[in-house]
Amino acid sequence: QVQLVESGGGLVQAGGSLRLSCAASGRTFSRNAMAWFRQAPGKEREFVASISWSGTSTYYANSVKGRFTISRDNTKNTVYLQMNALKPEDTAVYYCAANAEYYTDTSTRSSSYDYWGQGTQVTVSS
Repeated sequence: QVQLVESGGGLVQAGGSLRLSCAASGRTFSRNAMAWFRQAPGKEREFVASISWSGTSTYYANSVKGRFTISRDNTKNTVYLQMNALKPEDTAVYYCAANAEYYTDTSTRSSSYDYWGQGTQVTVSS
């Protein structure tokens, strides 16, 4: 059974940092694009960042560019999201996602991803 398990969320003051992790099990994703999305209360799920299977290509939403960094460690089957200079508007449930196909380009569309984690809450206080 394939599972993506996020961790690292929590409560932080504005300007602070958090590092989210997404550990995959049940299969290896070393040849698969992966991404982070988020969903705030009353809003639709939105793209945050994506990373190619090799880690050499990354893409960010404009709202987080320059503050967030996505990375991966294929030896650990894990993807990370380093979040710095957090703002109250970053408050949301953050989800990890993985594409089932090998060697695909990264995508900002949630429909491009086949596996999803259960989410981890990030709350930024002002």
